[in-house]
Amino acid sequence: MRRLATESVEVVVDTAAGSPAILYWGAPLGDVDPVSMAGALERPRARGAIDVTAPLAIVAEHASGYAGRPGLLGNRPGGRAWAPRFTVSEIVEGDRALTIDATDAVAELGLRIELRLEHVLTIRATLTNTGSSRYLLAQLLVGMAVPDDADELLWFTGRWSREFHETRSPFTRGVLCVENRSGRSTQEHLPLVFAGRRGFGEWSGEVRGLHLGASGNHQMVAEVLPDGRRMIQFGELLHPGEVVLEPGEQYVTPTLYATYSAGGLTPASWGFHRHLRSRPAHPRTPRPVLVNTWEAVYFNHDLATLRDLADRAAAVGCERYVLDDGWFGSRRDDTSGLGDWTVSPDAHPSGLAPIIDHVHALGMQFGIWVEPEMVNPDSDLYRAHPDWALTTDGYTPVLARNQLVLNLAHPGAYATIRGALVELLAHHDIQFVKWDMNRDHVQGSGSGGSAGTHAQTSAVYRLLDELRARFPGVEIESCSSGGGRVDFGILEHTDRVWTSDCNDALERHAIQRGASMFLVPELLGAHIGPPQAHTTGRTHTLDFRAITALMFQLGIEWNLLSLTDAELDKLAGYVALHRRFRPLLHGGDVVRFDPVHNGDRPSGHAYGVYATDRSEALICYAQLTTGDSLVPHRLVLPGLDARARYRVAVAVPVVVGASVATAQPGWLADGITLTGRQLGGHGLQLPALDPESAVLLHLSRLDQ
Repeated sequence: MRRLATESVEVVVDTAAGSPAILYWGAPLGDVDPVSMAGALERPRARGAIDVTAPLAIVAEHASGYAGRPGLLGNRPGGRAWAPRFTVSEIVEGDRALTIDATDAVAELGLRIELRLEHVLTIRATLTNTGSSRYLLAQLLVGMAVPDDADELLWFTGRWSREFHETRSPFTRGVLCVENRSGRSTQEHLPLVFAGRRGFGEWSGEVRGLHLGASGNHQMVAEVLPDGRRMIQFGELLHPGEVVLEPGEQYVTPTLYATYSAGGLTPASWGFHRHLRSRPAHPRTPRPVLVNTWEAVYFNHDLATLRDLADRAAAVGCERYVLDDGWFGSRRDDTSGLGDWTVSPDAHPSGLAPIIDHVHALGMQFGIWVEPEMVNPDSDLYRAHPDWALTTDGYTPVLARNQLVLNLAHPGAYATIRGALVELLAHHDIQFVKWDMNRDHVQGSGSGGSAGTHAQTSAVYRLLDELRARFPGVEIESCSSGGGRVDFGILEHTDRVWTSDCNDALERHAIQRGASMFLVPELLGAHIGPPQAHTTGRTHTLDFRAITALMFQLGIEWNLLSLTDAELDKLAGYVALHRRFRPLLHGGDVVRFDPVHNGDRPSGHAYGVYATDRSEALICYAQLTTGDSLVPHRLVLPGLDARARYRVAVAVPVVVGASVATAQPGWLADGITLTGRQLGGHGLQLPALDPESAVLLHLSRLDQ
């Protein structure tokens, strides 16, 4: 037995019974002998079952009697070595870390399991072909057992512009298998799941969360075995023949991240959040408020208009200006030009210098949009090299958005795109790159004819790393049709993600709530869009749009030239408010509170950030729809310093319709002082709000 422990979590790894298995994952055990604990948990032999109880190994083994989905699937020529059984050969212990090597001399395979426990438990497996013939790898999943009483799963579904939506499913029998074959970590199926006893909430119940840091295809298998044990496995989804290990070659799984909380989803999220913030490359400087030109001008790159837009952006407090699609090649619309990453003489006859210099003169950083993984058939690159597309010979390729995927695993394609991006960044004073990826992989074969998603994802990572090493002052955003590639894998190579293409403030509440389950606000782009949302057609007030966006990494995607002076003043006020609270928002503990429901839909959403020392907090309550009562429920705020006194005041004017209430709670006008115990116990009565409006509250701890 081996133990890994922190102040709040302990993991016990069984290395005695063949392939390593996690025997325990939960609250610290204290002075407990793991061997006696294992004896206490020994299961009886079930009538009609085999004579052994198969371990719930990190890489589950069919050959050991495991009755569920095997972790490793593959074979050698002729179908041999299809069901390996490993034996631990070496264990290396480090500081809260274990490296376990296991071998199968018959199958001629080596398996290394690496575990590290810090803010989260990370698990990674490496498979090595130690034989003299090739090994065809079909699947390598790493998994964690969860307790028998974890009978409910919270996972995430969605689609374009409606990402990160929570779905709860019973976890009582059978298999929940979620598979993604889109070539990116996808809006439809986020590689993230939480397990707990039915009804676990934001501040209640034991919760275990798992996230796979994979930016390509992936799969999750959550399974209840016939004997009642529960297992959750994650791994890359490999197409047939996609990974073939020649003698001596290795395959490394994406990292699995695991978080535990004894007190609900919000503290479980903190494990993910603290891991992200502990990374050496995590952004340490204030996250600039940006303006993006897309929904302001689309493909109309008129220099005078772009300059005027920059003037107004600087006037309202923006710190970064991002020139979106339309600056290059023949890209006057979305039908041509992708792949030709040179400045268009039509759109910018004097080059990019005039707009870049103007932006810098206003004190803002300059950013630019690219989509290097794509190519339009109507482009110089494709006409010269049609074989560089990620397609399959002999078949008519499937287009999406008038474009194909460019095979970056092809040396020529990689070198060409790398050269174009280096040229762009070396000869222009650019501080930010919006890296888009706007379509799925469909029948995407590499140069040898085998499936190409695995190699493409690896090539994207490599290209990002090369650019960041060459241009360390340039930040990169992962933008893939919004939330189409949002995961810890891509965040090892980028500086933020674009949460969703949807700037509809009503839709954004559910999207941002789901994303906050594992990502911190400073990595989540959230923009104030125009009054009428581009994706839904809904119309919202500026107050609702601004309050919805300012809790994350704020941006503006709106034609500022269309605003009145009064609107510009109000927008500037919200930008200033965000910048005032930015250290709190981007450094505190994200908190969420169980939503108030109207039937099966949430009618209200409360969330915010507590300072890590609990000296202050910023809390947003949004009324999404009409509720089932005439006035909202009380807002209870657990997790504050129970003994401290807090002054609660409205941070901005309350957004209230006269049709809702003629009189509001008296504390709204002058604020109120309450203890943390009061706020976490009986709470605070919320004002009556119109649907699609919000109130922002600031809590400040008084000197004791």
